[in-house]
Amino acid sequence: MLPSASFLVAAVLLAVIPGPGIAYVVARTVSGGKSEGIASSMGAAIGGMVHVFAAALGLSMLIAQSAVAYAVVKYIGAAYLIYLGIRTLASSAPADGQSAPLPTTMHKAFRDGIIVEALNVKTAMFFLAFIPQFLSSGHALAPQFIVLGTTCIMLNSAADVVAVFAAHRVAASDTARVVRLRIMTRLSGATMIALGVFVAIANRRG
Repeated sequence: MLPSASFLVAAVLLAVIPGPGIAYVVARTVSGGKSEGIASSMGAAIGGMVHVFAAALGLSMLIAQSAVAYAVVKYIGAAYLIYLGIRTLASSAPADGQSAPLPTTMHKAFRDGIIVEALNVKTAMFFLAFIPQFLSSGHALAPQFIVLGTTCIMLNSAADVVAVFAAHRVAASDTARVVRLRIMTRLSGATMIALGVFVAIANRRG
């Protein structure tokens, strides 16, 4: 079963609207370069697929119905975002203004992307609220959910990658890039901390 036109329009609009996901990959791009930003985007896509399959199997609904489980996952995810922000603030931009992340750094960015998105209960709630509106009762629900959820992930990842390239271009331009990169690195760290705080204090239904 192919996604309907109405679903694709809604999913594209949701993907291109700037949100916490784009803010996170932009922050990682500023602090670690284009390669780290792309690795974060790919990691976030894997983390998103965790929610897709969990929701299709009913696990997300179980978490949503358990206040304790919901709170535990939410606060672990928030704490990890804050940790990443503090780590970014503690780091310094390269002296020549050029980002040259090592493979190990890209690996960590990929891993962090998976962890941050997999622990983002808002993503689980989004899938549970959005996708069922486009399911057909005449077909098996789980396969439909996986197809539509995967489509959402692919569109979101495409928007994230565009944001990564845009952020990299801004960070790398003109002769004042060293000073600006340091400022942007600090802003990226503050952004991740702010995202963590937002996740922690966000209302369950928000």
